[in-house]
Amino acid sequence: MSRLTARELTLAYEDRVVVEDLDLAVPDGKVTVIVGPNACGKSTTLRALGRLLKPRGGAVLLDGTELAKLPTKRIAQSVGLLPQSPVAPEAITVADLVSRGRQPHQAWWRQWSEEDERAVTDAMERTDVGALADRSVDELSGGQRQRVWIAMALAQETDVLLLDEPTTFLDISHQVEVLDLVRRLNRERGRTVVAVLHDLNQAARYADHLIAMKGGRIVAEGPPGEVVTEELVREVFGLAAVVVPDPVTGSPLVVPGAPYGSVPVPVPPQLSKE
Repeated sequence: MSRLTARELTLAYEDRVVVEDLDLAVPDGKVTVIVGPNACGKSTTLRALGRLLKPRGGAVLLDGTELAKLPTKRIAQSVGLLPQSPVAPEAITVADLVSRGRQPHQAWWRQWSEEDERAVTDAMERTDVGALADRSVDELSGGQRQRVWIAMALAQETDVLLLDEPTTFLDISHQVEVLDLVRRLNRERGRTVVAVLHDLNQAARYADHLIAMKGGRIVAEGPPGEVVTEELVREVFGLAAVVVPDPVTGSPLVVPGAPYGSVPVPVPPQLSKE
């Protein structure tokens, strides 16, 4: 049984239903990536998994118990969540921000401890932000800032980590940097990761388990090699494409078809089938 599951989950914002009757079991110890077109319910589902959004119907369960019935601190000790475009308090230093990840483990009779210090130091080392400890978060580049936020989530030392579009607004090198970090953390510590990504090729490269959503429902899920097909890309994204093996990783690589009205590119003789 998966630690984090959803049963007959219905999510809505006021009168607008975004996700309806969704069943989901997050594979333990794997990297799961949710993909789909804009407004399909990806981020909404992730928010519900982190108890940031109360279900209209159904439930999210952690270790078999509904999130709604669990104390907030208990959830924060098990599930870490990095939302889209988080905002740091003005002038806060990197070390102070990462330290806030230890709040779920503290109480009025137990403040900062050696265990907290170890967790923060370890999180900063793993995300390679130790040298930035005394810098203001406001001064950092986009990639550095994102690594700091991930360090704060890691300092919580949760078994499950939820990441909502962690590569948004980052250039390609920083996107790869962040996703490589996520993959390394999963492999080294066996953390369960659920991420929402826009880039289908990045999702196919980094995911162990891929979930494709459309219109608030799961259209397909499983290993990227089984899920990412030309038919699925057409059905979910409305895009004609060719799917070929990634020359570096062997994962599915989606090559969009020619735009409407474009002139076909001649095939070089050496590539011709004739």
